[in-house]
Amino acid sequence: MKEIRKFIENITPMNDSDWQFFSSKLQEVTLKKHAVLLKFGEIENHLYFITKGIIRFYVPGEEVDLTFGFVFENEFVTGYDSFLTQTPSEYQIETLTDTILWKISHKDLEQVYERTSSGNIIGRKMAENMFLIKSKRELSLLSKTAEERYLDLFSDRPKLLKQIPLKYIASYIGVTPQALSRIRKRIT
Repeated sequence: MKEIRKFIENITPMNDSDWQFFSSKLQEVTLKKHAVLLKFGEIENHLYFITKGIIRFYVPGEEVDLTFGFVFENEFVTGYDSFLTQTPSEYQIETLTDTILWKISHKDLEQVYERTSSGNIIGRKMAENMFLIKSKRELSLLSKTAEERYLDLFSDRPKLLKQIPLKYIASYIGVTPQALSRIRKRIT
């Protein structure tokens, strides 16, 4: 749980009383590799913090799933649009490795926002960060080649990428596994 406090303290200071209230709402969850955290059509009711593991966002397809995001250790993860609107998700979230998370429910997070001095600041800063990540991803898809997107991903998380199957990386950068293989051959 200390990883969460450290993460939050990097956003804004949180006094001990606020931390006590927030941390009392957290529950630890342990999941095996390929566990589905959020199913297509379900309403997201939790915000999670990953202390160990890698998570993938994808749209399930009849033949091929379309991967559009990865989340790593010491980051928050949720089906954010479904979480905010409390409407069914249009995608799925699954673990790619054995994963340990801390979760807080939508209702409990609302209480944190209402009853703590730093809750709203943390929520706003996290929403801003999620917007920036989404914006960067969209611009990358519009303005960069698949090879540039692969190199960006590789430079951001080189060790962690070794744990993600290539078919998911290919889908994430918008190419077939065969095209990714050609990209990898070209750059090595």
